[in-house]
Amino acid sequence: MPTTLLQSNLPGLELIHRGKVRDVYALSDNRLLIVASDRLSAFDVVLPDPIPGKGEMLTQMSNYWFGKTAHLVPNHLLHTPLSDVLPAGTDLKQYEKRAVVTRRLKPVPVEAIARGYIIGSGWKDYQATGSLCGIKLPAGLRQAEQLPEPIFTPSTKAAVGDHDENVSFDAVVAAVGPDLAEQVREATLTIYKWAAAYAAERGIIIADTKLEFGTDENGTLYVMDEMLTPDSSRFWPADSYQVGISPPSYDKQFVRDYLETLDWNKQAPGPHVPGDVIAATTAKYAEALQRLAGITLD
Repeated sequence: MPTTLLQSNLPGLELIHRGKVRDVYALSDNRLLIVASDRLSAFDVVLPDPIPGKGEMLTQMSNYWFGKTAHLVPNHLLHTPLSDVLPAGTDLKQYEKRAVVTRRLKPVPVEAIARGYIIGSGWKDYQATGSLCGIKLPAGLRQAEQLPEPIFTPSTKAAVGDHDENVSFDAVVAAVGPDLAEQVREATLTIYKWAAAYAAERGIIIADTKLEFGTDENGTLYVMDEMLTPDSSRFWPADSYQVGISPPSYDKQFVRDYLETLDWNKQAPGPHVPGDVIAATTAKYAEALQRLAGITLD
């Protein structure tokens, strides 16, 4: 059975960040230990109920994509055995599929989002303004319609409990400078286009994805955190995709759709999620992992 971990506890290691999903610990030699928990966030709020095995599935999916795209953009993985860094007495089985050792990088303070289809917050912005992140889009697009070409639509990197906000490319330039902003945009679109074509061969549409980047002491750009997971992307089965609706998906859109039926203001604390929604979400993550990466976890 998958392990379930709502929050990690690793005595002797310095916890430097506990995010919506990941717990990050400092290691020697400018390295990090990143643990993916089973916490689930929606609308930038961490929900009270875990999704069993979710952190394992996210980590295995990310590791798969990091390996597949290493020829495009370098990534943060170091492939150090966990047994070398976990505190003595730690149950290795609890962490072996959900934790990785990485470079410690300087995060680029932007959520790097590539969109190939108009959905989610992008659809709402388009309905209101006809544009998205300062990019004028063709008139008459319908919900979930494919865009003429993928676009880079960055957002702010919000703290836990706050909401990300879509921003223009000019805002990214103002935050990090023109050279780094262009590197991030190019890397984001390069990864998205490659992955979208790869997934299409396996019957899955990647509607959009969010990436995070960091730089090392030499200014080299790396993709980090997670990559092309159901938490950071919208995956749609190609055989049931249609324009004009929010398509069925292999990601947490299933939970978002349930939460939209509630009288909830999308502020913490988040509501409890019924067992059948949790079970269905677990199954969707597992199917995405199997279809995209060929990986099945017990």
